[in-house]
Amino acid sequence: MTSHFSEGGGTPTAPGRYVDVNAIEPVEFVPGLEFRPVLGERTMTNFVHFEPHTEAPLHQHEEEQIVIVLDGEFEFELDGDVRTMKKGDVAVVPPWVPHGARTKDTRCDEVDVFNPPRKTLLGHAAAQRSAGGTPTDTGPA
Repeated sequence: MTSHFSEGGGTPTAPGRYVDVNAIEPVEFVPGLEFRPVLGERTMTNFVHFEPHTEAPLHQHEEEQIVIVLDGEFEFELDGDVRTMKKGDVAVVPPWVPHGARTKDTRCDEVDVFNPPRKTLLGHAAAQRSAGGTPTDTGPA
């Protein structure tokens, strides 16, 4: 039986690094909605902050997305099903499934995981990653 924590025999494709998410300059496609993308080799994690009464309009994209609520709450629409998501709730959004979110009187902090990386955030995330030595990264790019 193979252990989950066994040592593999592969070769690293890049050095590991630490990222100060708060030092990333946010992208704001809609007022009150901030994105701070972090780019890995094949995956992107996007730290998202919603101010009260903010909406991410219904949309769809080719990347798979997993949504994880860290704090606060928002209304999330997934393929026509609308639910209030709170801290610890998770939604899985397959490619091309319509989805969107909105806050009411509260803020919401959540994380989106994209695979492959979300194309519309790729330029911003790549610039942050390649800026090794900036306050964004505390380690090699």
